[in-house]
Amino acid sequence: MIRNLTKEKLLSGETVVGCFLKYAEADLAEYLALLGWDFLVFDGEHGTIEPGDLSGLARACELHGVTPIARVPTNLPHPILRFLDTGVHGVHVPWVNSPEEAEAAVRSVKYHPRGVRGLASNRSGDYGLSEPVGQFVARANRETLTVIHIETLEAVDAIEGYLDVDDLDVLFLGPTDLSQSMGLAGQKGHPDLVAAMDRVARAVADSDKILGLFAPTLEDAAQWVGKGARYVCTGMEGFLQAGMAGYIDGVRRL
Repeated sequence: MIRNLTKEKLLSGETVVGCFLKYAEADLAEYLALLGWDFLVFDGEHGTIEPGDLSGLARACELHGVTPIARVPTNLPHPILRFLDTGVHGVHVPWVNSPEEAEAAVRSVKYHPRGVRGLASNRSGDYGLSEPVGQFVARANRETLTVIHIETLEAVDAIEGYLDVDDLDVLFLGPTDLSQSMGLAGQKGHPDLVAAMDRVARAVADSDKILGLFAPTLEDAAQWVGKGARYVCTGMEGFLQAGMAGYIDGVRRL
């Protein structure tokens, strides 16, 4: 039975922090969950994760009160349906480049009357064993988190239109993709990139939406929380790299 603790925290005004995971390893997901993240995002776009992997990953999160979320590979109804039916509590939808595409994403996430998500007995609804189907549909529409990625200049230029899309929870800035869409690949401090991201932050600040972003370092997170972000993600690889490289170098200096 879905109870989206991350969405509850966001609605109460809290800032939440999560981590992307690209690997279909439930033990690794459980280890990360035990560290205390609010949510984990299982990456079906840039990672190897498929719908068949997600039930075990979601269970590993739920054991420890962590919200399981999936990044779907594309903004189409059938892939979104298949990922959600595994029991994750929300989705990241990449490459959403217009308000119309954002509306389509929401409709794929939600059941009738808001959306067009197909209904069947599966893990997301406890296989129909825990509550009447009508109650589950209402619960899922209420609890499921919809996060769309703003990662092109086209999306930035249309940002005000996204704010009118009902049931869209988080507008998520992807600095890496946004930088390459501007011809500035990897130049995260470039003034034009920062200005584009600031434009999104200002627009979201005056709305009922939540600003999210990928922040690889604590310094990045502090900067953007200061600009209103309340849904903050990172990846584990950067911490592995920094920690292990430091250890290796330190031992070799002994």
